[in-house]
Amino acid sequence: MNIALIGYGKMGKTIESVALSRGHQIVLRIDLDNPSAWEQLKPEYADVAIEFTGPHSAFENVEKCLKHGVPVVCGSTGWLHQYGEIIELCTELNGSFLYASNFSVGVNIFFELNRKLADLMVSHPEYDVSLREIHHTQKKDAPSGTAITLAEQVMERIRSKTSWVNRPADNPTELSVMSDRIDPAPGIHHVKYHSVIDDIEIIHTAHSRNGFAFGAVLAAEYLADNKGIFSMQDVLGFSNQD
Repeated sequence: MNIALIGYGKMGKTIESVALSRGHQIVLRIDLDNPSAWEQLKPEYADVAIEFTGPHSAFENVEKCLKHGVPVVCGSTGWLHQYGEIIELCTELNGSFLYASNFSVGVNIFFELNRKLADLMVSHPEYDVSLREIHHTQKKDAPSGTAITLAEQVMERIRSKTSWVNRPADNPTELSVMSDRIDPAPGIHHVKYHSVIDDIEIIHTAHSRNGFAFGAVLAAEYLADNKGIFSMQDVLGFSNQD
């Protein structure tokens, strides 16, 4: 498979290493230093693009990939207020797009656990729920996209929580999502249910970027063979489960 990398920072370089180890080729690297390389992005040249940049550039990058006719996997967070526009564009162009707030296989299993635990806790209002995430100091958005996904999953099930806040909760309807930036943490996410009797907590700890990169390459392999709009649930087969 021929892959174009959009963003060639630490994450892009890790994705490159994983992709090469799986027998793929990196045919194009587009970064701030070589914007003219966009002219080379064509479907006959690249089977799929993997976009990992930042919240201020992701939307435009994904838009360009779709308009160039190249399927795109996006792992940038902090831009989802424009997600609907990308879905409309992808549908209009009959393109292929896959977004995930986190590509780690372990984190996506963690998402499934979070859904299940929230389902179990619905009938136990004596427990209050809160989230905490820890990332390295170069992480540009807070809370992380992964933490927002976890929070939204909780609120879909525990309807007493009507909004999340990136601070301690002021009232019972708020879901607190606390953020810490500590080097060299690549990513730690806690979901905690607290009562006067006991606590229940699930935690995911990433040890390196390799898990994210491996999942992104798996997503690219999936998208290269499928037309439409997808998520990591589709890649891992979770979307077919109850």
